[in-house]
Amino acid sequence: MKKLLLSLGIVAAMVTACNEKPQEELTLSGLDPKNFQTEVDGKATNLYTLTNKGGMEVCITNFGGRIVSIMVPDKNGDLKDVVLGFDNINDYINVPSDFGASIGRYANRIDQGKITLNGETIQLPQNNFGHCLHGGPNGWQYKVYDANQVDGQTLRLTLLSPDGDENFPGNVTAVVTYKLTEDNTIDINYEATTDQTTVINMTNHSYFNLSGDPTKPITDHILYVNADTFTPVDDTFMTTGEIVSVEGTPMDFTTPRAVGSEIDNYDYDQLKNGDGYDHNWVLNNTQDIAARLVSPEIGISLEVYTNEPGIQVYSGNFLDGTAKGKKDIVYNKRTAICLETQHFPDSPNKPEWPSVVLEPGETYHSHCAFKFGVEK
Repeated sequence: MKKLLLSLGIVAAMVTACNEKPQEELTLSGLDPKNFQTEVDGKATNLYTLTNKGGMEVCITNFGGRIVSIMVPDKNGDLKDVVLGFDNINDYINVPSDFGASIGRYANRIDQGKITLNGETIQLPQNNFGHCLHGGPNGWQYKVYDANQVDGQTLRLTLLSPDGDENFPGNVTAVVTYKLTEDNTIDINYEATTDQTTVINMTNHSYFNLSGDPTKPITDHILYVNADTFTPVDDTFMTTGEIVSVEGTPMDFTTPRAVGSEIDNYDYDQLKNGDGYDHNWVLNNTQDIAARLVSPEIGISLEVYTNEPGIQVYSGNFLDGTAKGKKDIVYNKRTAICLETQHFPDSPNKPEWPSVVLEPGETYHSHCAFKFGVEK
């Protein structure tokens, strides 16, 4: 009888185990890779996981080259997911967002969607206050990259963008390489080539909340930006062409301070125009740190390094509670901040600014590093 009961117990345990999802199938951030497997325009999508010896984990989908989750330790050694995103591919496809995306062909805005190349004026899509934003409504954040997981810490994504993609000229081959290093840095390298004169400006559009709790605003996060000047915008978020000193204004983060310390000072036109921070800062020295962000609550820090001349700081002003992300959390206004390394917005129409023109025979190079640490 005891043997029978033991056998029944073993069978019951086996049935229970079969009905439960094996823990090893899930990522540390709780994502199920199966929920990222589908086809878009005949190309397969998947979830790819990078880990290092310190236990950090980064999950990326080749749909839009998007960072889906970043697990890093806080001051107590507990792992926290510090970026916004969705837990399934269907939401990435059906809910308009830039969460974690590799943006192209042109990150940020182009005035009225018009560029002139070799004497020819080209009309691009106008998807944001009359301007072309992030490559248009069908930019690279909605394309499927070809993925090659080189090793457990490196993912290479390749996209072939045909001539006329969102009316941009030239057949472009773009490569985004994510590498997770042993010092808890996500090292991102971008390359692109073209067969016709075109413009390229790529970035990563991760939405960070270093508290690990996106129900809380990021207004308490301490921000440093290594920039003495910025590019003002009008009330359509378009750069005016000026480069203005941050000194004595709410744009001055040369001394670290809380993101929210002056964010609602709408007596200052730039904050009114941006509905908070949604501006490009002109970096002082691209050999040095570009920006640093710290959650005072749990001590997670993020340092940004780049070879780009600018960085867009966006304080999540358009998050409005309509998007429900991972763990069914509703993403409300200012529950994340973006730090987008880039050439300046509308550079194709402002020849006095660093050029974004890519010619045949040239290779576009851009680099961004997100280095995570702990401040105790």
